[in-house]
Amino acid sequence: MNYGFFRVASVSTPVTVADPLANAHNIIETFATLAQHDVDMAVYPEMSVPAYTCGDLFHNRQLLDGVAEAVDIIKQSSVDAPGTLIIVGAPYEYNNSLYNCAIAVCNGEIVAIVPKTYIPNYNEFYEKRWFSPADAALSDKCFGPAIISHKGVNVGIEICEDLWTPIPPSCHLAMDGAEVIANLSASDDITGKYDYLRTLVMQQSARCICAYAYSSAGFGESSTDLVFDAKLFVAENGKMLAKNQRWCADTQIIMADVDIEAIRRDRMHNGSFEACRRNNATVFTRVATSATNQAGADWQLMREVDPHPFVPSDSAILADRCEEIVNIQVAALAKRLAATHCKSLVIGVSGGLDSTLALLIAARTFDRLGIDRRGITGVTMPGFGTTDRTHNNACTLMDALGVTWREISIAAAVNQHFADIGHDPAVHDVTYENSQARERTQILMDIANQTGGMVLGTGDLSELALGWATYNGDHMSMYAVNAGVPKTLVKYLTRYFAQSATGAERTALLDIIDTPISPELLPATADGEIDQKTEDLVGPYELHDFFLYYTLRYGFTPGRIFMLARRAFGDSYEPATILKWLRIFTRRFFNQQFKRSCLPDGPKVGSVCLSPRGDWRMPSDTSAALWLAEIDKITL
Repeated sequence: MNYGFFRVASVSTPVTVADPLANAHNIIETFATLAQHDVDMAVYPEMSVPAYTCGDLFHNRQLLDGVAEAVDIIKQSSVDAPGTLIIVGAPYEYNNSLYNCAIAVCNGEIVAIVPKTYIPNYNEFYEKRWFSPADAALSDKCFGPAIISHKGVNVGIEICEDLWTPIPPSCHLAMDGAEVIANLSASDDITGKYDYLRTLVMQQSARCICAYAYSSAGFGESSTDLVFDAKLFVAENGKMLAKNQRWCADTQIIMADVDIEAIRRDRMHNGSFEACRRNNATVFTRVATSATNQAGADWQLMREVDPHPFVPSDSAILADRCEEIVNIQVAALAKRLAATHCKSLVIGVSGGLDSTLALLIAARTFDRLGIDRRGITGVTMPGFGTTDRTHNNACTLMDALGVTWREISIAAAVNQHFADIGHDPAVHDVTYENSQARERTQILMDIANQTGGMVLGTGDLSELALGWATYNGDHMSMYAVNAGVPKTLVKYLTRYFAQSATGAERTALLDIIDTPISPELLPATADGEIDQKTEDLVGPYELHDFFLYYTLRYGFTPGRIFMLARRAFGDSYEPATILKWLRIFTRRFFNQQFKRSCLPDGPKVGSVCLSPRGDWRMPSDTSAALWLAEIDKITL
């Protein structure tokens, strides 16, 4: 492995039916490419040495002797791809029976010969005419079901039909420790089968919390009755990392770096996986290669890293995701209103993204429950830093949505408070800022008492991670509807609403999206523009959301997160800039836990959440020293 990644390749070479030496030559020709790209494991199709469609020739001595010779040549030539575990398909004789096998070679040695477990004998398949199933095999040191330890990674093998069974061998292999599954296949093509197969591979990788490398026979197989199109997939825990272009007559190779560290973390974190392992223990023969890790200085991650892990890059998927999240938020708020018999909500509307999303969710919830939107009281509370732009957008949006709204300036009340506590209003410190946030919260709470309603919180997941909220100010509400939504996604959810909006509502929403993120707690510039920009103070939210995702979702070290961030953001940020904000994120994430320990209720909408009653439980006085020391060791 390099940095916790294991490079796998799925390969398909053209075959000539019943010409194992020619087929071996085609396989060996790919070894230079494997070596050039430092591939750790490569899987070839089922019966890639003789071809899958040899029929009754499988019981012909001439063919079997030719296969044995070809396998020996492949074994010897594997030294040309040093350190690569090469898995090819061939028949293998054992105790007067013939088996459909995967033969694993590395550095000039045969490591394992793994027979196919389930032999299909229906429709177009009649393999039982030639082959015996694995359960009839007697295991010896290198023949039989096995898990191969290669460069510290456990590799399991299954063959074609094995995947299509109710409980594939890969399930048992995974429960016994296999982290990468190689599948050698010869799956013919019929209408609709490709999409089903692709989904099957992804689902099996998800079910087993593993990486799954699949290679199926292609050009050159007999077309007497069937057609074979090379199908190559590499999937990881439900996600397709790489696939080939279909209907190609040439050799095809796809490669991907699978994240073994992420797989191991998910298995450790998922208690049900371990419980299943204990209840379904199967002990496989253990074999090991002689290969060792040799991470070169020029090693580059062969994998795209999404800079915005919370936001799908595919527009169609993003639209579906937005619709789903909105419905989760609406369903959550609807239940809370029904449970409290409440028909009134109070929301502080600032003209910023978070309060806008909360207001939109509230309006849709009232529509779903058949409650008049006038039961929503939006309150705009201009303060010392409020700009005309945000104030006008807030008012326009509340008018367009048809909610009840009020405007209450906080300036006089806050100045009186400054006088009461003896604070100089010319000193723009944390007291100056937080006094405004707490005054706004007091107003909202008291209006909620007046209207018999409850205060709807507006703060988002990213602000909770950074502690970017005033304790007992905007930090507090009766229900925090945005608590599970990261800042990078809030903008897209607001845009989602804007797409179906018209007139003044649409105009206001689009301008809110384009407005710099700010708490507006410091006075504006001389020309009335926002002076206090959040991302200038705590850093870009796209970086913080990236850090947050990999800290919570996978528990990665800061060093690994930094490496991934450099890959994800490319030239957008200098390495020193990424490191600077990673240090700030880490420090704030730890020392602001006390704010998260007493959060209001709020719905979880994605795989990452900071609720102290659910996904994230950490003492408020935890030390960040270990993580900060790791960051200090990072060299640029």
